[in-house]
Amino acid sequence: MSNYSIKDLEQLSGIKAHTLRIWEQRYNIINPKRTDTNIRTYDDKDLKLVLNIALLQSHNYKISKIAQLSLEELSKEVLAISERQLNYPDQIHSLTIAMIDMDEDRFEKIMATNILQFGFENTMINIIYPFLSRIGILWVTGSIGPAQEHFITNLIRQKIIVAIEGQVIRLNANSKKYILYTPEGELHEIPLLFANYVLRARNNKVVYLGQSLPFNELQFVCELHKPDYLFSVITSTPGQDEIQNYVNRLGENFPTIKVLLTGYQVVAQGIELPPNTEIVINIKQLMDIAEGSI
Repeated sequence: MSNYSIKDLEQLSGIKAHTLRIWEQRYNIINPKRTDTNIRTYDDKDLKLVLNIALLQSHNYKISKIAQLSLEELSKEVLAISERQLNYPDQIHSLTIAMIDMDEDRFEKIMATNILQFGFENTMINIIYPFLSRIGILWVTGSIGPAQEHFITNLIRQKIIVAIEGQVIRLNANSKKYILYTPEGELHEIPLLFANYVLRARNNKVVYLGQSLPFNELQFVCELHKPDYLFSVITSTPGQDEIQNYVNRLGENFPTIKVLLTGYQVVAQGIELPPNTEIVINIKQLMDIAEGSI
């Protein structure tokens, strides 16, 4: 079972910490434990309760009415809403609960319903990406356990791989060749996998090298394939003290290749870019590049 701070609950539910404190004091609806220094801590049950309350509130339930419901009655109200059409924030809440409970069936239902209705790309962009962003900080700080992290990311990874395997690529005169990889030590693969899907969906040739690629191997593959683009996701490695040197090295070693970089270590970090290098802020930008729009 994980332990969460009030800021963690705010991050995951969208309910402000100040509001959570008011609910505790006025309605006694949440009863956090406290540390020896009187700091509030919450467990998985508390988080699920807050997520369910947030869902009800988004469907115009008053907190005063919610506070009068038993846990059983609250669950029935949430289930009744869940059986109807849910909006994107509701789906993200449901996905968070599936992660907490490590409930694969619930995850599969969420994904299948949304892919059928909105398509794979829209499901990734509007549900999976915001979900990963919402809980990303909690993974780094250890508020969510490794088992929960591995459980949900591996399920998402499997979905992307299945979607890639189902693609039919029709190369044409406008098709470009991309090499996709993460630097040595960088293990965050989901954004790279989805980039693979996005580029292939727009009839580009992709050489997918995956996680943690040594630089000398990248040089070897670029010499062999002579790509138009290099694309990499840099979330944690190289770190802030090394990232500028790494970007410079890419520019120096691959001056004739367009280098596209994204991830926490490069976006909005004030890095000086070589002439052939571009920071990809979001997936829409990558789509535009893949379609030749920019």
